[in-house]
Formats: sequence, structure tokens, C-alpha cells
Amino acid sequence: MPPKRITSKKQEEHWYALSVSDCFKKLKSAKGGLTNKEAQSRQKSHGSNTISSEKSFSRLAVFFSQLKSPLVYVLLAAGLISVFLGDLTDASVIFFAVIINTIFGFWQENKVNRAITQLRKIIRHNAKVLRGGHEIEISSAEIVPGDIIFLKSGDKVPADCRVIESKDLQTTEAALTGESTPSSKNNKILKMGTYLAERKNMVYMGTIIARGMSTALVCETGLNTEIGQITKLIKETKEEPTPLQKSLSKFSAWLTVLVVSLSSVIFFVGVLLNKDPLEMFITAVALAVAAIPEGLIIAVTIILTIGMQFILKKKALVRKLVATETLGSVSVICTDKTGTLTEGKMQVSNIITADKEYKVNKSDDLSEIEKARDLILKISILCNDAVAENPESALEELKIIGSPTEKALLMAALESGYEEEKIHQEYTEIDEIPFDSEKKFMATLHHHKKMGHSHIFVKGAPEVIFKYCHKVMIDGRGEKLTADKLKYLRKKYETATSKGLRLLSFAYKTGTDFKNCAHELNNLVFLGFVAIKDPLRPEAKEALNLCKLAGIRPVIITGDHKLTAKAIFEELGFKTDGNIVEGKDMDDWTDEELQKRVATIDVYARVKPSHKLRVVDAWQARGEVVAMTGDGVNDAPALKSADIGIALGEGSDVTKETADIILLDNNFKVIVSAVEQGRIIFENIRKVILYLLSSSFSEIVLIIGSLLVGLPLPILATQILWINLVADGLPSIAMTLEPGEPEIMKDRPRKKTESILNREMKILIFIIGVVTDIVPFIFYVFFIYLMGQENLDYIRTIMFATIGVGSLMYIFSVRSLRRSIFTKNIFSNKYLIGAVVIALFVLVIPIYTPFLQGIFKTVSLGLNDWLIIFALGLVKLVFIEIAKYYFIVRTKNKPKKQLPLKKSLPKLITSHV
Repeated sequence: MPPKRITSKKQEEHWYALSVSDCFKKLKSAKGGLTNKEAQSRQKSHGSNTISSEKSFSRLAVFFSQLKSPLVYVLLAAGLISVFLGDLTDASVIFFAVIINTIFGFWQENKVNRAITQLRKIIRHNAKVLRGGHEIEISSAEIVPGDIIFLKSGDKVPADCRVIESKDLQTTEAALTGESTPSSKNNKILKMGTYLAERKNMVYMGTIIARGMSTALVCETGLNTEIGQITKLIKETKEEPTPLQKSLSKFSAWLTVLVVSLSSVIFFVGVLLNKDPLEMFITAVALAVAAIPEGLIIAVTIILTIGMQFILKKKALVRKLVATETLGSVSVICTDKTGTLTEGKMQVSNIITADKEYKVNKSDDLSEIEKARDLILKISILCNDAVAENPESALEELKIIGSPTEKALLMAALESGYEEEKIHQEYTEIDEIPFDSEKKFMATLHHHKKMGHSHIFVKGAPEVIFKYCHKVMIDGRGEKLTADKLKYLRKKYETATSKGLRLLSFAYKTGTDFKNCAHELNNLVFLGFVAIKDPLRPEAKEALNLCKLAGIRPVIITGDHKLTAKAIFEELGFKTDGNIVEGKDMDDWTDEELQKRVATIDVYARVKPSHKLRVVDAWQARGEVVAMTGDGVNDAPALKSADIGIALGEGSDVTKETADIILLDNNFKVIVSAVEQGRIIFENIRKVILYLLSSSFSEIVLIIGSLLVGLPLPILATQILWINLVADGLPSIAMTLEPGEPEIMKDRPRKKTESILNREMKILIFIIGVVTDIVPFIFYVFFIYLMGQENLDYIRTIMFATIGVGSLMYIFSVRSLRRSIFTKNIFSNKYLIGAVVIALFVLVIPIYTPFLQGIFKTVSLGLNDWLIIFALGLVKLVFIEIAKYYFIVRTKNKPKKQLPLKKSLPKLITSHV
């Protein structure tokens, strides 16, 4: 499939590279804001500051979408022909199959759409703007370029804006860039080409003000914002048919050609043999009815529906029915880092002092904790704006309010055994220098009640804190911070940051009469570093290993820094040997070059939405089935383009609307479980097709054989429909609940081009439908010559029962193509046992019910007749098991192909594959 190129792109204005005054000039605005008249004029020219979401499907549209299946088309055609011939009974049964399928599919998809509606949060946002020199509050939809807006902590940014002035401003831009760490903002000019996540003088629509306040100049609104451009990508990205839809289309086309060919041959041969043309046409239709498995479309829909329910139990909500099976075809999973592989929250990884390194754990006796570590943990409480909203609660139930970094520091101190209230009572705060993105540090002045000392506590960026220190604490004592020691500390800092850790430095000073922080920021004692990171989920490594064993290639695509992405990938157990690229590197590659290189790249860092889309398209162009995960608006285009789009439950509404699946538990392991269920679904669909087609071809053999030897039809169209829809239908539905084979996740993902009917299935269909039905056909000929055509109803009843009973017996054989019927627990699917018993009862109803005997042209059978019928079924079962044994032995003796894994992957995985 060729990659889907994005053509429309607005002419980008580099507002971040302009001074504030130049931005005002370009937007023809003033520091007093726009006048109401000018604002109204711009509203007309620029339009509303809104981004329309994709329209939800109406119930009627969902209902009719169930009819868009090639199998349904085939059934409808057969039904219409039956109506044309006046055979209303056959037509009714066929149309009943279509109606049941439509109702099942509509019920499930409509239920999911209602759940999606419940997930959406429709909130009307207002904004404070400066109009005509006055501060007023308006709907965010009324904002226009040139407006001056006021932002404070907790606000959702209503448009793309250039920062005019700010105080301690930090924004959370995860929805746009994928980065969970808040970004500090200022109004300094940046150089041209600065990456989106590093534009410190811009705030963007849809992001959240995490801290501080700002006055900002609106530069772009509506579809011209960064999020607006992502919306355009979504609309321009075409959805491709799923692998199952493609497979069923090919299968339906093959079945249609086969049915039409056989029916045409029979019709013309009969006419050439001077048979009545009308009679031959009716016979040809009977043959078509025999070949079409009416119960298949219902069974496939139920398999997908039940699969949706199983996946829901695994904490994933499937929005589209056909997406359920597509999961089983996935060969590449492109995943974001934050919230999927990691927990999506900042935690203290370790504490690093000049001479030691500590993990965060509770100490039974705080008095025995080393001095540097003790002071760092106390500073984490005292020099911190985060507070626990429910301090009396247990640690796991604590709700902490503050920035992610400060929440992590406070939690680390509490987990180590320190009590927040007790520490604050011991150290009375006198003065504070709040954190500022310009200064890059925070300082507090405290008085210790018992000791009578004053303390300056400081935390911040290492390079800033180093400047204020002249000593370093080693083994509990302050030693002079020499050039060599500073070099040693810097090396520790660089080593930690190269592992993707974010480091804060801690320092302090003790005195007797400190008045304020500002005058005492000198001659500090350096205590050490606190390393903070978004930790890996405990099960992420195991889940990725399962992917590899299943032949699925995991690819990390993140907006984070290259070093952070590299550290996460290595922590997952993989080595990175030049297989990491940044988004800017991809800008120099053509689509063809990316397609060649994509197989060698494991991690993409600092990417934009268009980069994610190109990666997905490149893999698809190589014939792979791609799943893409994401939570931010920036992920939506790639989610729509992927074969399976997977949105995180806490993601944006736009992402959820675009996705095929929504994770209710933001966990990579859920994706792997869903893939396993998808494989089980496809395998069960194959089993049902094998079962129903084999039964249909059994009927075809008898019909063609009787025509060739000039005998009456051995089975009537009504009897065929009864077997295909009712007798075969119940067991095939029960097959949808067949548990998966234990080794299913060791199989390689199937290719997009792989037919739903593989070679083994075709041979089994031939053996079941042709070879095994030679014996019943011989019996039919024998009965005709022995008893004459005056007993035709009796003979047809035996053939009717033989085909029905035979199919009910060999379903136990086709429920596993990997094991013999004698090695598989026959009671592992109790629903199947019940379905076979019910189907057998339903099968004999037309044989012994007088009213139905007239419709189906049947007669009552005796005990000896049933002994013959079951004996013929047993013969068929033996032939099938012999054929299966050949394939099972052949598969076991076939040498395993080694996956084309790179040398950098863990040896454990390679050896298992």
C-alpha cells in the first residue's frame, strides 16, 4: 500500500522567532488590546476559534453499515433469486440470516458508540481578554488573532499565543508534544527552527497552565493553531479496509465465482442433455443455495462480538467490530512512552550524594540516616510548594497538589518515613524565593525551634546551584568544593542525565541570624542530587518480550528527548546501536528512503504528528499490519492511518474519536492481551469457515453426482437451508467460544495478503466435502436402484440426516487443527456440547413432525436407519483425522524459521523464537 501523503499545510508563521513588539506589528494589535469593532471584524474574516470534531454515526448509519459485507451481498443475491423463482421458504430463511447478522452487529457497535459518548467531556471554556483597554471575560470561541489574554494556573490555553510577560509560568503540553514534564515559559526570542516542545516563548491551544501566570498575545486561532493543523491531518488521512475485510472480500469473490461457475455448468450441461430448462435452472439455484454457508455471516459477527466482550474484560473498549480481529494480524506496534510503557507520573528514582547513592525506601530509625540524605529529604518537604490534600490518609491514597516534580519530591520524603506536619513544626519558614524559570531555583529560610539556628535550603538546576556552593558534604562533613571535586560531581550529573534522568541539586547553609534568602545565597554546602523519572510499568518489559516471541515488532515513538527515549529502551532490555533517530533527521528523507530505513529503527524521539504518520505509512508500505498507541491530540492522525488505532483512556476526546480501541487501563500489557484475543478470533473464524464450507461441499458432491448419473436430487433446497442455518448454525455459534490454543502467541503474525482459506483448509474441505461423501453417494445410488424412485422421500430423508449428523460429528474434529480429536478435552467447550445436542434435536424435528414433513418432504426413520447414518458419520470423522494427522506431523517436523531479529535484541527472546 503506498504511503498516504499530506498535502495541505498552512504557511507557518514563526512567532517564536519574533520579538514581542514585532508580533504586535504583524498582528496589527496594541498593548491596550483590540477594540470590540476590530474584534468583530476579525471574527468574520478568521472564523470561530473552534475545531470541529468528527461527526458521530447515527443509529441508522450504524445499522446500514452492517450490510456492507461481501458475504451479505452474496446472501442477498441468493435470496432475490429465490423470490424470483417463487421459492419464498428458501428466500425467508436466507433473509432471516441477514437480519440476524445485522441486528447482532448493530447492537454491539451502537452500545460501544453510546459508551464513547459517555466518555466525552463537553465543557464550555471562557477566557479573560483585554478589549479596548478593559479586561473582560468572553467565550474562547470568540477569541481572534491580536487579542491579549490573561492566563493563570489551571487554565486551558484557548489559542496559540506568544508570551508577552510571565511569572513562574509552566505549561503541561503532553496532549500536543507527548512530554509529561511541565515546560517552563518566558518571553525571550528563539532561533528559527526551534522544535515545538522547546519553544519556551509560546503557549498552545489545548495545553494546560500548570503553574504561574501570564499575559499573552493570540497569534493563531481555530484550524490555524498547532492542534488545528493536526485536525487537518486527521481529515486528510484515509481509512483502509481491515485485513479481515480484505480476506472476506477475497473469500466472497472466490465463493461467488465458484458458485456461479458450478451453477452455470450444471444448467448448460442439463440443457445439452435435453433436460427441462426450468427444471435445470431450479437445480442450479439449489446448487447455489447448497454452496453458500448461510450461517457463516452470523457466526463471524458473533465471534467478533464475543471477542469485543473478552477484550473489554482485559480493560480495552473496541469501538469497531471488525477491529477486534485486526488485532490478531498486528505485526508492528508503534507506542508512545509516557503512560503506556511508563506510569505517566514523576517519581524519585534515587538520591545521589558525593560519596553514596540511595534508593527511596522507608527507614525504621530516621536518626540513623546519613546527614546528606537526611537534609535532602527534609528540603524536599520544606523547600516545596506541593501539599497533601488528605495528609491523614495512607500513602497509597494520598492526593498531592502541585507540579509533578514537587509532588515526586514530597512523596519520596513521605515514603522514607518523614512526617510533613512534624517537619514543618520543627522548621518555621521565615522567607522564600519561589521557583522561577529564569532563576531556575527555589530557596527557603527556616528557623529551627529547638536548636535556635537558621537554615537556608535551596533546590534547583545543578549548574545554577554549583555557583552558590563553596563546600560539598562528604561522609557527613563539609569539605571544600575544589575544581576536581566539582569536575567529579559534574561527571555524576552527566552520567545520570545520559540515562534519561532529570536531576535537581540540593544545598544548604546554617547560621544564627539570617534575615532573608536573597542575602544569604552564598557559601552554600552542596548536598547532592535527586534523580527523577517517569518509571517503567512493572509489566512493560515482560509485555515487550511477549511481543517479540509473537513475532511483533515494538517501535517507540515519543516527543521526549533522545537521551530519555534511549534510556527507557535500554531499561526495557534492548541495546541501542544507532537505531534511534529524531524527527528532524526524518525531514531530510524521502518516503522511499524512510521505507528502506524503517526496519532498522527502534526509537523515534522529538517527533511531530506528521513524523508519526510517516512512520506508520512506511511500515504499511512494507506490507505490515500496524497498531499505533497515543493519548494526545498530536497522536490522532497516526491513529487514524494505522490499521489499529489505540487511544489511552485518559487521552483527549479527539484521540478517542479517531481510535479503533480505547484502553481503559493505560497499560502496554493490555495491548498484548488484546492481540492474543485477536488471534484467537481469527483462528475461530477459520474453524467456522472450514466447518460450514465442508458441510456445503458435501451437499454439492451429492447434487453434482446425482446429475451426472441422471438421478433425482438427493437433497432438496429447503433441507439444505435447514442444515446450513439451523442444524449447523448452533454448533458454529458455539465454536465462537472455543478457547485459544496455548501456542497461539508463538505464531508469526499473518501477512495482509494471506488468504482466509490456507492450503491446509482447502485440502480438508476437499477431503471432507468430496472424498468422504463418495461413500454416502454410493449408498444413495444403491438405495435408488434397490428401492426405486417411488421411495424417494425416504431416501432423501436418510441423505438429509446423514449430512446433518455427519457435520455434527466432525465439528469436534475441526475445533482444533493443531491436535487430534483424541488428545483434546472434548468437554473444554461445554457450549459446543450443548449446541450439538440441541442441533441434533432440531435436525430430527422435520423428520418426525407431521406438519414439517409436508414442507421438507421427509418421512420417519427407524433405528436401523439411524445406525447406518451414524456409521457413515464415523467414516467421515476417521478420514478427517487421518488428513489432520498428516498436517500435524508435517508441522512438527518442519524446521522453525528464525525471526529476522537484530543482534542487539536480548538473547533470551532470540533463543525462544
